[in-house]
Order: sequence, then structure tokens, then C-alpha cells
Amino acid sequence: MKKSSASNSITSSYAQNIQNIRDEFGNFSDLIIREFKIGSSNIRAFLVMIDGLVDKVVINEHILKPLMRDISIYKKDQSTCEEVYTLIKENILYSHCITEEKDWAKIVHCILCGDVALFIDGIDRCLLISVRGWESRGIEEPNTEVVVRGPREGFTENLRTNTALIRRKIRDPKLKIESIKIGKISKTDIAICYIESIAKKELVDEVKRRLEKIDMEYILESGYIESFIEDGKYSIFPTVGNSEKPDVVVGKLMEGRVAILVDGTPFALTVPYLFVEAFQTSEDYYSRPYYYSIVRLLRYFSFFVATTLPALYIAVTTFHQELLPTSLLISIASAQAGIPFPSFAETLTMLVIYEILKEAGVRLPRPVGQAISIVGALVIGEAAVSAGLIGAPMVVTVAFTAISTFMIPAISDAATIIRFACVFMSAICGLYGIMLILILMLIHLCSLKSFRVNYLAPIAPMVVYDLKDVFVRLPWRILKKRPIILNKNF
Repeated sequence: MKKSSASNSITSSYAQNIQNIRDEFGNFSDLIIREFKIGSSNIRAFLVMIDGLVDKVVINEHILKPLMRDISIYKKDQSTCEEVYTLIKENILYSHCITEEKDWAKIVHCILCGDVALFIDGIDRCLLISVRGWESRGIEEPNTEVVVRGPREGFTENLRTNTALIRRKIRDPKLKIESIKIGKISKTDIAICYIESIAKKELVDEVKRRLEKIDMEYILESGYIESFIEDGKYSIFPTVGNSEKPDVVVGKLMEGRVAILVDGTPFALTVPYLFVEAFQTSEDYYSRPYYYSIVRLLRYFSFFVATTLPALYIAVTTFHQELLPTSLLISIASAQAGIPFPSFAETLTMLVIYEILKEAGVRLPRPVGQAISIVGALVIGEAAVSAGLIGAPMVVTVAFTAISTFMIPAISDAATIIRFACVFMSAICGLYGIMLILILMLIHLCSLKSFRVNYLAPIAPMVVYDLKDVFVRLPWRILKKRPIILNKNF
């Protein structure tokens, strides 16, 4: 788009306005300028729109047809341009949203957003008509948060669809949705959602302050926003939550959090985000609490396994063989007989192969990716054991570690980094190295905050009242009151 040579406001000259539009947009192959005469009069007008962003059926039936034919029924023979303009604005156009605008910058932005601009000869302002109608993905079940019981709908890439999904679940005027634009070039629409009577004003103001400080030319996904507003800039743990499910976001809003929706992505951000949220799923609250309390404990155990099991294998087989029962030690030793590599090299090799297979399975088309993940793991694992390159206990260890990582998808990235750190330290110091990494991790977690809320709360500092939804999920008759950890820091 060329730099505008037009003045800040439009003029009443038909020829000047149409020339200014062409100068403003330059060589736009998808720019449509439709010139016509209003009714049977000689008053000229033209529509400006971007092909692909507008609904052509609506334009033909509810804009062009009334202006070119139906207006003759209402218009007087000697009507002035101003009278025709007022008649069109108040009686002729069939649209739920019509705004009057003079500023060129706002007009150009609205056209690029999918609105139609109507210019009339002799009028120094235009009408912006909302006829946005681009193709978009329908509401589907998100692949990243599959549930057995619960809502199956997920956010889409359309911002207004996403806000409507939230409105459907919270039918209260206290639900506030405020819009801002971020990105000097992209001007991406951002929606800040919160419940006025629940979310603390200080939290909402802090979210707005951090969003307003973002200085970027473009925002393509909510991950851009997350990297600018998170507290732990260099932490491996996420301090901003994300979800594709409206019910998850609504549940967090009801606890006093703030949600951030970004146009063009189905992932909504929620703040503050705590460490314990990584072990909670929406399905925990839709079923009876007893079984899912056990499952939640398994998630905590899986985090420990995913981060330390390969390192424990190296430490025990290399430095602390006396900790193993004699029969188990003999079994491991017989499996390791003839393996040319030490436990550290064996473990590191298998972990790297696992990460390669996982990434290949994610990036390839789904049918091909699943085949590579399954066949690759079976063939490589079996071949490595048969060739005597890798011991069978190592294959079992890595497989159990991989399965445990899938139990905690929210912090799987952090678990992977900690796992490699533990592997290297266990090869140097044995169990002492693993303990050192875990202590450093605990110190780091205690130092983190998410929008002034302690990241490890309600565990550290201890808030007994909120522990009812941390390690286990107690019945709803006990959980009906909101957690206090989100409120006491503001």
C-alpha cells in the first residue's frame, strides 16, 4: 500500500475522493471500486471494498439493489445530495452496523478489516457498512484438549466467534470484553475479558498496562502476546496459561482471572497462571471427584518420573548399585552385558531419538506422523536391542518416561529440559547431581510470580483453604467458594 498523499479528511469532490482511494491503496489486485448512480438521479456514488473480506451477496442484495433501484420510491425528484445522503443512512441501507466517518486513516483501516465504504458525490463524509464475510473454520473439538466428558466445542480463529462462545456461558452484563489493537502494521484485534464483580481492578489494570507497552509491527498469534506480558522472561515454566476450550476459560474467569483473546488464533491466554494448574484438567470437574483425585496424584507422580527417571537409572547403575536388590541388579547387569556404551551415552542416545520421533510425528500429516511415531519406536527400539547397542532396561525406562510426559502436556517443555539437566548431572555426581537440579528447580519455582501471585501458591506460601483443589479434587459442595490466592496480592 502506498503512502497516502490525501489530506486527513475526505472532500466533497467525487473525482478527488476516488483518486485519493487509488493513491492510498496503490496497486491492490483485490481492491474493488464499484461506481454507480443513485436511483434515477444523476448523483454519482462508489463503493470501496476488498475482495475476499466481504459478503458479496449482502452487498448486491442489501446495498447496491436498494441504492440503484429501491431508493426511487422514497426520493423526491429534486432532492439535494445532502437529502439523499440522509435518506440512505436512515431508511435505505439494510445493515445492522453503519457508521459515519471523515478521517482517511480510519476509513482505510475499516476497509482493510472487511467493511464497505460508500462515497457520494457532494458529501464530505462516507458511510462505513459492516458486511464482513470471509471464510473461516467452524467450531470443532480441539485436538490439544480432548475430553471424555464435557463440552466438545473449541475456539476458532475468528475473534467475534470466540467472544460469543464466552458470552453464551456467562449471561451477565458484568462480563466485560474490552478491545484494543496491537501491531503497528497488522493492527491485530485483542479482546480483554474479565468479570467486573470478581476480577480485581488492579489485576485488570496491570494486564492493560503490559499490553499497551507491547511495541511490535505485527501480532500473528497469542504466543507473541505471551512473551511480552509474562513475568518469568527467562524461565522454562509458563507463567501465562493458554487454552482452546471456552469452558476452561470461563472457569478461570469465574475464579477472578483475566482472559486475553487474539484475532487469528484459537488459543486464549489466561492470567495469573499457577504451577498447580498444569496438573488440572476440565474433566476433573465434570465427573465424580474420587477417581479423578487419584488421576491428579498420578499426574504429579508422572512429572517426577518424566524429569528424573532416566537420570535415576544412570545414577543407580553407575554410582549407587548398592541401592538395588541383588536380583534386580543381576537382571540389569545381564541385560547390559555386551553393551559397548556407558549408561550415560545409552540414555542420551535414546532420549535424543525419542525427541526426534516425537517432533517428526507432530510435523508430518497426522496419518503419516502416527505411523512414523509407532513404527519408528518399535523398529528402532527392537533393532537396537537385537544389535546389542542398547539394553532392554534402557528402552523400558525411556518409554515409561515418554508416556509420563504425555500426562502433563502443559509443562512438557519444562519437563524435557529438566530431564536433560538431570541426566547430565547424574552422570557427573549421581544422586547428588539429581538432588542439586531439583533443589535449584524448587528455588526457581518459589521465586516466580505470575501477575503478583506466587507461582507455587497455594503450596508455597501455604494457603490451607485453597489446598482443597491442589493434590485432590474435593466435591463441589466444598469447592463452591472461590480461591483466595488470586485476591490477596492485589
